[in-house]
Amino acid sequence: MAFPSLPCPLHVFEPQYRLMLRRCVESGGRRFGMCYPIDGGSFSSYGTVLYINTVEHTADGRSLITTTGEKRFEVLHRSTCDGYNTGMVRFIEDEPVTNPWEIGETLFN
Repeated sequence: MAFPSLPCPLHVFEPQYRLMLRRCVESGGRRFGMCYPIDGGSFSSYGTVLYINTVEHTADGRSLITTTGEKRFEVLHRSTCDGYNTGMVRFIEDEPVTNPWEIGETLFN
Protein backbone atom coordinates (compact mmCIF):
# COMPACT_ATOMS: atom_id res chain seq x y z
CA MET A 1 0.00 0.00 0.00
CA ALA A 2 1.31 3.45 -0.89
CA PHE A 3 0.30 7.01 -0.01
CA PRO A 4 1.18 10.44 -1.43
CA SER A 5 4.35 12.04 -0.02
CA LEU A 6 5.40 8.88 1.87
CA PRO A 7 8.36 6.63 0.99
CA CYS A 8 7.57 3.14 -0.26
CA PRO A 9 10.56 0.77 -0.55
CA LEU A 10 9.92 -2.26 -2.79
CA HIS A 11 11.58 -5.56 -3.61
CA VAL A 12 10.91 -6.36 -7.29
CA PHE A 13 11.49 -10.02 -8.16
CA GLU A 14 8.68 -11.29 -10.42
CA PRO A 15 9.68 -11.24 -14.12
CA GLN A 16 6.69 -9.19 -15.29
CA TYR A 17 7.37 -6.47 -12.71
CA ARG A 18 11.09 -6.48 -13.47
CA LEU A 19 10.10 -5.73 -17.09
CA MET A 20 7.68 -3.00 -15.97
CA LEU A 21 10.37 -1.43 -13.78
CA ARG A 22 12.89 -1.44 -16.63
CA ARG A 23 10.34 0.22 -18.95
CA CYS A 24 9.52 2.89 -16.35
CA VAL A 25 13.18 3.78 -15.87
CA GLU A 26 14.12 3.63 -19.56
CA SER A 27 11.17 5.87 -20.52
CA GLY A 28 12.59 8.63 -18.33
CA GLY A 29 9.28 9.06 -16.50
CA ARG A 30 10.30 6.85 -13.56
CA ARG A 31 6.67 6.51 -12.45
CA PHE A 32 4.13 3.73 -12.08
CA GLY A 33 0.86 3.21 -10.26
CA MET A 34 0.24 0.91 -7.34
CA CYS A 35 -3.18 -0.34 -6.23
CA TYR A 36 -4.01 -2.58 -3.31
CA PRO A 37 -4.47 -6.19 -4.50
CA ILE A 38 -7.85 -7.88 -4.16
CA ASP A 39 -8.40 -11.65 -3.90
CA GLY A 40 -8.78 -13.34 -7.27
CA GLY A 41 -6.00 -11.43 -9.04
CA SER A 42 -7.79 -8.10 -9.29
CA PHE A 43 -6.89 -4.79 -7.67
CA SER A 44 -8.52 -1.82 -5.97
CA SER A 45 -10.19 0.93 -8.01
CA TYR A 46 -7.94 3.51 -6.32
CA GLY A 47 -4.17 3.77 -6.13
CA THR A 48 -1.11 5.99 -5.87
CA VAL A 49 1.46 7.08 -8.45
CA LEU A 50 4.95 6.19 -7.24
CA TYR A 51 8.11 8.00 -8.36
CA ILE A 52 11.20 5.75 -8.58
CA ASN A 53 14.00 7.45 -6.64
CA THR A 54 16.68 4.74 -6.71
CA VAL A 55 17.12 1.27 -8.21
CA GLU A 56 19.66 -1.26 -6.92
CA HIS A 57 19.99 -4.40 -9.05
CA THR A 58 21.07 -7.66 -7.44
CA ALA A 59 23.22 -10.31 -9.11
CA ASP A 60 20.22 -12.62 -9.63
CA GLY A 61 18.13 -9.98 -11.46
CA ARG A 62 15.98 -8.73 -8.60
CA SER A 63 15.77 -5.02 -7.78
CA LEU A 64 15.54 -3.09 -4.54
CA ILE A 65 13.89 0.24 -5.25
CA THR A 66 12.99 3.29 -3.24
CA THR A 67 9.90 5.17 -4.33
CA THR A 68 7.86 8.11 -3.09
CA GLY A 69 4.11 8.43 -3.44
CA GLU A 70 3.07 11.39 -5.57
CA LYS A 71 -0.68 11.54 -6.14
CA ARG A 72 -3.77 9.38 -5.91
CA PHE A 73 -5.84 8.10 -8.82
CA GLU A 74 -9.05 6.28 -9.66
CA VAL A 75 -8.87 3.40 -12.16
CA LEU A 76 -11.29 3.99 -15.04
CA HIS A 77 -10.31 1.08 -17.31
CA ARG A 78 -8.29 -2.09 -16.59
CA SER A 79 -5.99 -3.98 -18.94
CA THR A 80 -2.77 -6.02 -18.95
CA CYS A 81 0.55 -5.71 -20.75
CA ASP A 82 3.14 -8.49 -20.81
CA GLY A 83 1.78 -10.03 -17.61
CA TYR A 84 1.34 -6.94 -15.44
CA ASN A 85 -1.78 -4.87 -14.80
CA THR A 86 -2.27 -1.55 -16.57
CA GLY A 87 -5.11 0.92 -16.75
CA MET A 88 -6.47 4.31 -17.66
CA VAL A 89 -6.77 6.55 -14.61
CA ARG A 90 -8.21 9.83 -13.41
CA PHE A 91 -6.05 11.76 -10.97
CA ILE A 92 -7.62 12.82 -7.69
CA GLU A 93 -6.91 16.35 -6.51
CA ASP A 94 -6.56 16.36 -2.74
CA GLU A 95 -7.31 19.45 -0.72
CA PRO A 96 -4.15 20.77 0.95
CA VAL A 97 -3.98 20.37 4.72
CA THR A 98 -3.06 23.68 6.32
CA ASN A 99 -3.47 22.59 9.93
CA PRO A 100 -3.21 18.83 10.58
CA TRP A 101 -4.62 19.30 14.09
CA GLU A 102 -7.95 20.36 12.59
CA ILE A 103 -8.28 16.94 10.95
CA GLY A 104 -7.84 15.21 14.30
CA GLU A 105 -10.40 17.49 15.93
CA THR A 106 -12.89 16.74 13.15
CA LEU A 107 -12.35 12.97 13.41
CA PHE A 108 -12.52 12.73 17.20
CA ASN A 109 -15.21 15.27 18.07
